Amino acid sequence: MASSPDVIVIGAGVLGLCTAAELAARGHAVTVIDPGTPNASSIAAGMIAPALESLLEGFPAERAALLKRARDLWPAFAGAHGLTLLPEGADWRGPDAAAALATLRALGFAASPTADGLTTPDDWRIEIGPALKALGRTPGVSLVRGQVARLAGDARRWRVEATDGRVWFSPTVVLATGAGSPLAGLPDRIASLVASITPIRGQLTFVPTAAPPRVIRGPGVYVAPCENGVVIGATMEPGRRDLQPDPVEAARQVAAGLALLGVAAEPGATRVGVRGATADGLPLAGASGEPGLHLALAPRRNGWLMGPLVGRITADGIEGRAPVADAAALDPLRFG
Repeated sequence: MASSPDVIVIGAGVLGLCTAAELAARGHAVTVIDPGTPNASSIAAGMIAPALESLLEGFPAERAALLKRARDLWPAFAGAHGLTLLPEGADWRGPDAAAALATLRALGFAASPTADGLTTPDDWRIEIGPALKALGRTPGVSLVRGQVARLAGDARRWRVEATDGRVWFSPTVVLATGAGSPLAGLPDRIASLVASITPIRGQLTFVPTAAPPRVIRGPGVYVAPCENGVVIGATMEPGRRDLQPDPVEAARQVAAGLALLGVAAEPGATRVGVRGATADGLPLAGASGEPGLHLALAPRRNGWLMGPLVGRITADGIEGRAPVADAAALDPLRFG
């Protein structure tokens, strides 16, 4: 039997669920369709890290400010949806800490020197498991397990069909399928845009050891607290979609992470996820140019940081509200 929610969101990663939660808070009935398998958002450290991301990526001041504004939406968003935000800060341990400190301060971030690097209060964290569960249980959000096979749309509504034959109808669909291949039935222009998203394979390893009080990052490695230990990661391997862990790379990462901690420990399971990235590294968020079709895709490795901003921009587009200032930077039509 078909159902007809106000909005259908395809994909239950952080961007899809933040968009669904934002829409539900505004009074919309939202159905989120997702196969229920691990996704890139569930295989992550939950870092909300505008400062050290800007440092590591060499971002200019304009991009750093955008990331900081995205982070600043988190306290209200977390409060509205019962999420526990962890504003612990983060430590950097690497060469030329004085230059790193000067860079962060020049970008407008707070930072201070430490004996082995620097610390910043501007990077936060969230526990991803509880957060994903809480977002999926938002009142007004119905999370349905299923694999979408194809879409069909006209001027009035979209038809969404699952591989098991279930069908949903809605005037509005949000595509939040991560780095997935284009769904059958997408308009050619949107299918081409989705196909242009670069998959980036990343792996991290859980280690059952005493966690530090905050994230520690160094060149090519991070250590993030998590339940019962830490996660050490993560690779960035563009063009790869395979999910088989690389034990050699895992061993290298774990050794580097444990060196940051100054401890010895036996590693646990290694997990692999595939993120999506656009040519400029920012997500696609908002109206696609096709009636009733909106995008919430491709945040590279900043999905948790960008979630509330993507949700707000996408919801504003669905409701026809005036866009916030940062919407232009994430406009799906910016690539022509």
